Amino acid sequence: MAVQKSKVSRARRGNRRMHDKLANPTTSIDPTSGETHRRHHVTADGFYKGQRVLGDNE
Repeated sequence: MAVQKSKVSRARRGNRRMHDKLANPTTSIDPTSGETHRRHHVTADGFYKGQRVLGDNE
């Protein structure tokens, strides 16, 4: 079993853990409805890349 040779300081431990935090999802604004949504996902109104893909298709 591996045993550390010396104590790891709080700074080194924190630097190692710095990349473990969760990032916020990237958001975009739909050009047609102006609604904020997750990238590469359909908006709540049913728009994707400025075109209506869900709901009332006329």
